[in-house]
Amino acid sequence: MSAKKKENLSLLVFCAPALIVYLLFKLFPAVSGVFYALTDWNGLNKTYHFIGIENFVEIIGDRHFWRSMLFTLKYVAVLLITANLSALLLAVLIESRPKGKGFFRTLFYMPNMISMIIGGYMWNFIFTRVLYYMADNWGMKFLDRSWIGDPKYSFAAIIIVASWGVVGYLMIIYMAALQGVPSHLIESAKLDGATDLQCFFRVTLPMIRHALTICIFWTLNSGFQVFDVIYSLTGGGPGRATQSAAINIYEEAFSGNIRYGYATAKSTVLFFIVLVITVIQLNLMKKGEQEL
Repeated sequence: MSAKKKENLSLLVFCAPALIVYLLFKLFPAVSGVFYALTDWNGLNKTYHFIGIENFVEIIGDRHFWRSMLFTLKYVAVLLITANLSALLLAVLIESRPKGKGFFRTLFYMPNMISMIIGGYMWNFIFTRVLYYMADNWGMKFLDRSWIGDPKYSFAAIIIVASWGVVGYLMIIYMAALQGVPSHLIESAKLDGATDLQCFFRVTLPMIRHALTICIFWTLNSGFQVFDVIYSLTGGGPGRATQSAAINIYEEAFSGNIRYGYATAKSTVLFFIVLVITVIQLNLMKKGEQEL
């Protein structure tokens, strides 16, 4: 056996555990889900019937699903801007500090170490108890809002909690990218008369474009799959006002009239929508990096 084949074999052996887990718990369920989307299986009975594309035809007229998709798109767009801008701002501010970087990194990353289900219930308590107490006893009347029960404020509450949960992770990626920017380029720009703001937009930002691509990709991917934050805060309510696509699929598969085949058809549609948006985003970001 040649040295190259031995090297490839050793790499395969080391990757095998993670690869097996991925195949069993990610790839196989995804492929089998496409098959079940073509059946009327309810997820419980052993028997089911092949019905072709009937589930997909029904989805076209499912207004609740498309409303949840519109809400998900709105959520992803707002979270994409809010979380990435906040994370980038925090990364720049912390990296510019001469001391205390480790403390602030830990402080802002800590929410990422908590399950968002737990974090969501924590914030549910804050929105339904703590803010009302502050409004009644501390005179902060602007906090006296129905943060969970009113659709005007429930979306804002969801964005606040979701951003709180992901900003720390994105911040670490941006900080790693900022540390890779050569200091002599910034010093040269300042010698040429550039302000701090000009240095950031003309030197630093183009140099961390790869981190921006990673963070946007990650935010898009996690945003379209949002479930835990909304489930723990509003449950998709009031009514269906804050129902994401993932919660709509969950209700179809596990609540009320259980229709597992129809739910997997919805998840398949969601997968292809996310795939198309992701491919477009990656191509646009790639073109931007090549222009630089």
